[in-house]
Amino acid sequence: MNHVSTYAAAATVGNPTANIAIFAVFVAITMVVVIRASRNNATAADFFTGGRGFSGPQNGIAIAGDYLSAASFLGIAGAIAVYGYDGFLYSIGFLVAWLVALLLVAEMLRNTGKFTMADVLSFRLKQGPVRTAAALTTLAVSLFYLLAQMAGAGGLVALLLDISDKTGQSIVIAVVGVLMIVYVLVGGMNGTTWVQIIKAVLLIAGAALMTVMVFAKFGFNLSDILGSAQEHVTGSKTKGVAARDVLAPGAQYGGSATSKVNFVSLGLALVLGTAGLPHVLMRFYTVPTAKEARRSVVWAIGLIGAFYLFTLVLGYGAAAIVGPDRILAAAGGQNSAAPLLAFELGGVVLLGVISAVAFATILAVVAGLTITAATSFAHDIYAGVIKRGKVDDAKQVRVSRITAVVIGAIAIGLGILANGQNIAFLVALAFAVAAAANLPTILYSLFWKRFNTTGALFSMYGGLISTIVLIVFSPAVSGTATSMLPGSDFDWFPLSNPGIVSIPLAFVLGIVGTFLGKADENPAKAAEMEVRSLTGVGAEKAVVH
Repeated sequence: MNHVSTYAAAATVGNPTANIAIFAVFVAITMVVVIRASRNNATAADFFTGGRGFSGPQNGIAIAGDYLSAASFLGIAGAIAVYGYDGFLYSIGFLVAWLVALLLVAEMLRNTGKFTMADVLSFRLKQGPVRTAAALTTLAVSLFYLLAQMAGAGGLVALLLDISDKTGQSIVIAVVGVLMIVYVLVGGMNGTTWVQIIKAVLLIAGAALMTVMVFAKFGFNLSDILGSAQEHVTGSKTKGVAARDVLAPGAQYGGSATSKVNFVSLGLALVLGTAGLPHVLMRFYTVPTAKEARRSVVWAIGLIGAFYLFTLVLGYGAAAIVGPDRILAAAGGQNSAAPLLAFELGGVVLLGVISAVAFATILAVVAGLTITAATSFAHDIYAGVIKRGKVDDAKQVRVSRITAVVIGAIAIGLGILANGQNIAFLVALAFAVAAAANLPTILYSLFWKRFNTTGALFSMYGGLISTIVLIVFSPAVSGTATSMLPGSDFDWFPLSNPGIVSIPLAFVLGIVGTFLGKADENPAKAAEMEVRSLTGVGAEKAVVH
């Protein structure tokens, strides 16, 4: 980028030593919490779901911790700072999505399953093929999501420690990966949940503090913040930024018809994706009753909604105080808007604290994703398919730990590849995979009596394969300066997010597969699932059969 040299002075932000020290304190505290929590991991249920011992409010805060990822904090604040109104659409999509999860999925999923999403999907269908498909979609969504978090880690550390070369950033991504693996190996779901709770409290408190400081700087007048942001954009020297009206729609998704369709596709993926995210769905198993599952979602919605209102002020505040030129010129690109704003508002100390919180956000979310993927493999593929249910708890946990190490290594490699991308955008790809591969099958399993194994496999594999193929051949991967592989050009699919094609396709494939396949469900199991999903009676006995 030609504007990097103009702002070389902005490369180092704050004091690298102070930034590392504050982060090290957080890691030390959370590691103690994880080690203490690990003492309670006596059984597989303890390791995978925290022994269903968390209350609704505790789990709600942990869900907020899981959901408010680096994309929420760094990616959305950066998108609003650079694109204004269009950047805030990420916040709206992420928040509205919770209503789908609350109204259609949370309570019934908690009642029907035991450890994973596959427990529900395979309850009245053929165990082997459905569990395998569900585990593969879980691994795919988790890896896409991990990609975003690792990219966020690279960008954040590049900014804080003044590491501009890709090798240095790659080492940092590897360190974050190793830390997350340790959290999961030692603490299981118990330790991971407490890390999520600590991180959620810190993140929301930090965002609230910065919001108040931005307001104070402009006399608690939102109009002044918005006006100043637009002035900064209009006076920008960076190519393409100055012409934007950041207070109206269209700065990012205006113009061509393709761009507008891309926006609809993104919105569809965000709104429908949450109810299919395995690491969010798994949280419903950590509470003792369906009522607590509902309470946890209500708590999560309240906390997440407040946080997204803060991002609106933080994004426009960053545009007004820091300016888009400095944000785009910094080592982390768009993702550095929030740390740069923290430095302007509170100097080295606030920057160190906010950066440590952002790092904590990345660590906690990747730990949650890793344990979800590892649990899915150990419980669904190893115990359910390979061993056909004849396996003890200790062996399941051991396989889960080995899987966590493997997934961590893959995530590190993919994170190095995705370094520099906008992480809100990368997370949107994970949502597209979740919405297409998981949501249709979850809804059909819970609400359609005729649904069968063929329909489930058509929907899951069709949604997963179509989404991944369209992503690979989209501008997200090649063909533009901001692609993952900017030097290549094989983008025959015009949309960056494939949700508008792959999500309806997956729903249709579920119907087609159901009518093509033979009715193979057990009527007794179907009746049991209906009673259990509505009442919760017998939920703890959901075993492989």
